Amino acid sequence: MTNEQWVIGGDLPVNRVGYGTMRLTGWPRGDRPDRDTALTVLRRAVELGVNHLDTSNYYTRDGVAANELIRTALAPYPDDLVIVTKVGSLVEGDDIALPASEHRGLTPDGLRRGVEANLRSLGVDRIDVVNLRMGDRGHDGTGYESALETLMALRAEGLIRHLGVSNVTRDQVVRAREVAEIVCVQNLYNIGARDDDPVIDLCAEAGLAYVPFFPVGGGFQPLATERLGAVAGRLGATIQQVALAWLLARSPNIAIIPGTGSPAHLEENVAAGRLRLSEKDLAELG
Repeated sequence: MTNEQWVIGGDLPVNRVGYGTMRLTGWPRGDRPDRDTALTVLRRAVELGVNHLDTSNYYTRDGVAANELIRTALAPYPDDLVIVTKVGSLVEGDDIALPASEHRGLTPDGLRRGVEANLRSLGVDRIDVVNLRMGDRGHDGTGYESALETLMALRAEGLIRHLGVSNVTRDQVVRAREVAEIVCVQNLYNIGARDDDPVIDLCAEAGLAYVPFFPVGGGFQPLATERLGAVAGRLGATIQQVALAWLLARSPNIAIIPGTGSPAHLEENVAAGRLRLSEKDLAELG
């Protein structure tokens, strides 16, 4: 394993700069690229060496679905492509508009429906990694262990290769590992939001991949922006590239999945993987 890769689950080597597909659909709200641009971004990502895609069956809005775009752009899939999806309280994209009491995705039936929907829409017989996403609006974590047991049963059926957890606390990671074989954790983390430091350290010690969502935040505090700008200026990089490079420097088990609907922005994100921050840079960034 090189500095540029992490092996998920002991058998899935991924380049540490991956790609998150949610923005291709505009789900749950926001702009999205046109279809041709979305397909171009996916194909170009693979050309640039991205072999780790993050998606979900419920990343869909107004008939635009991430899994369908992935399948159209990339099937038959490259042998080294690792597709990671997630299931949770939502099964379909428009479930998000329902009251939380009507979300049925965390039941045994809902979890099976979610996994099978991902299999169909991606056109695969087995999903590389399925993350169980917890902590969504109106859901307090009840049924966490039973949900993991359901996914382990689906894994035993051969529908899932590996399991991960998402949007979880350190305690939930510990509990998950008592119930199931967990290979990765996907949580909110970036240079301006570091509450998950203890989870990253736990994952590193346990050999688990840590995949931060919102890797560049969407807005940093003024001081963080000033420091990022100073380092970016010295390196001839963008603030966003420095923020991504900082994540890669934070711990070798971190694999990032920045999303974008722009081919130019995709190139910048992948180039961030080649950016090396010095000890001085890291000290300045804090």
